Amino acid sequence: MRPMTRAEREAFLAEPYVGILSVTAEPERAPLTTPIWYEYQPGGLVKVITSPGARKTRLIKQAGRFALCAQVAEVEDYRYASVEGPVTEIRPTSKQERFDMAARYMGDTAATDYVNATEESATDNVAIYMRPEQWNTFDFRRTLD
Repeated sequence: MRPMTRAEREAFLAEPYVGILSVTAEPERAPLTTPIWYEYQPGGLVKVITSPGARKTRLIKQAGRFALCAQVAEVEDYRYASVEGPVTEIRPTSKQERFDMAARYMGDTAATDYVNATEESATDNVAIYMRPEQWNTFDFRRTLD
């Protein structure tokens, strides 16, 4: 077992895994942890898209930061990269951005259907950007070499 190198962790996080977002919650509650689609390019910011009225959005605004974990959980290929950092921007998204995020996970045809089906409920969605500061990684494949 070994941590991933910087290049490995950034390449890993750039893949379209479903992320697990975690953010500090209200007093006497555990952190909010929820699956989410995300985008990341090596050296860049983590981007998530969500509803401005969602609990996670409110908590992210309050905390000013969040964490995201992506993993492959297969017997001979167990890897993860977890990253946390401050929010750098929250802004409205466009239909094209919603399509691009959906296409990353579903392909173009299904993304078109998804964006059209959710257009009414997602028109006010926001993009939240996070600058990775702290990384925690693990690559179990290294124990098999």
